[in-house]
Amino acid sequence: MSIKLEHLESLQLSQDQVVTSGSKLLEHGTDWLKIWAGQPSLILFPKSTKDVLNIVNWARSYKYPLIPEGGRTGLSGGTLALKKEILVSFDKMNQLIDFNPFERTVTVEPGFITQDLQEFAKEKSLYFPISFAAQGSSQIGGNIATNVGGVHVIKYGNIKRYVLGLEVVTGKGELLKLGKGLVKNAVGYSLKDLIIGSEGTLAFITQATLFLVSPPENKQVFLIAIEKSQDMLQIYKAFKNQIEILAFEFFTDLALKHVLKHGGLSSPLNRAPFYLLIELEGKDSEKALRIFENFYEKNFVKDGILSQNSKQAQDLWKLRENISEAISCFKTYKNDVSVRMSKMTDFLQDLDKLLNHHYPDFEKIVFGHLGDGNLHINILKPESWEKKNFTKECEKVNNVLFELIKKYEGSISAEHGIGLLKKDYLFYSCSQEEIAIMKSLKKIFDPDQILNPGKIFDL
Repeated sequence: MSIKLEHLESLQLSQDQVVTSGSKLLEHGTDWLKIWAGQPSLILFPKSTKDVLNIVNWARSYKYPLIPEGGRTGLSGGTLALKKEILVSFDKMNQLIDFNPFERTVTVEPGFITQDLQEFAKEKSLYFPISFAAQGSSQIGGNIATNVGGVHVIKYGNIKRYVLGLEVVTGKGELLKLGKGLVKNAVGYSLKDLIIGSEGTLAFITQATLFLVSPPENKQVFLIAIEKSQDMLQIYKAFKNQIEILAFEFFTDLALKHVLKHGGLSSPLNRAPFYLLIELEGKDSEKALRIFENFYEKNFVKDGILSQNSKQAQDLWKLRENISEAISCFKTYKNDVSVRMSKMTDFLQDLDKLLNHHYPDFEKIVFGHLGDGNLHINILKPESWEKKNFTKECEKVNNVLFELIKKYEGSISAEHGIGLLKKDYLFYSCSQEEIAIMKSLKKIFDPDQILNPGKIFDL
């Protein structure tokens, strides 16, 4: 797709808001997935809601497709321009608009960094509970567009729970103010919730009002080594029934091996095939120790350590959180899936058989948010394999994996969205009737198909 110069001259943006060439096109054309190399024709940097309205109405008049872009931390290709589309970057819409201490709400622009919101909440003695590895780069608009989860979903839920209001611009160039920041708002269809998770295919978010909560007290981390994956569910039940868990994470010894090899950390436990990382509040530490001791006496667990201070808690978290960084030097084929926690034990055993059968020559790194049923499956490319052949070999197994997900009534995408990566497999998690309704909604919000076309599904 080529942009006509006379059309570009009619766009009401300043010179610093339009990039037509140079290294920024390459920089903004890629995401963390690194499967595709995006080729945007240009990048637009709105600074206000008015700018977004101008961009959408301008693009609609010339039928130019627009791809919304946040922090580029996605893993589904949801913000890539593969056909010379126009990228709309929200980097310059990064302001905190309002803070209401009485209602504990904060209103921010879409480019506001997730970690900055966490730090702002902390300054106000409050807490923004959405936490994940990419929080230092990801943006709130992208978080909402993919209904991001993270490590604390087990207690706090996805970001959807905290979105009280949205200001958006639809593909028709309409400005909508949804939710109005109200906790209770029963006036027909919740269009606000429809925007959440829609990956920028219905509207562009220009402002978001979010609810903050009270911070947990004296967080502690329990790291436990176990021999058998089938014991995880029983351990989870015991902790969940007696303690309000903040996080319940899982990783394998192979994942730990890569983290330790990456450097800077050491394992405080005797090695075992599997590890559980449980975050809890300090008031529950004695109860947690009693639960652990009971399982230790029954030989369910091999070793364990409860953090004694915040520094040690952070170091234990790093053993889990540094996995993605530790394997980033490899070409990795990723899958982000989920099943109900009650089915996790059987699913893990079937998944292990599937991976070992179909990937006998590849390293398989599995970890995730066990407490909410979300697993990250990473297949590492051997040096001897060509990238193209490796990707093709991994893609062959998607249908087998997703059939297994369907059998367990799970989701083919737990927290990274569909984007480009999984749109051909959407039918494994959504019925044809559901997909048809989604397509109908897309046509209502975006009749000219200019907002993030080709993502989630093709029309």
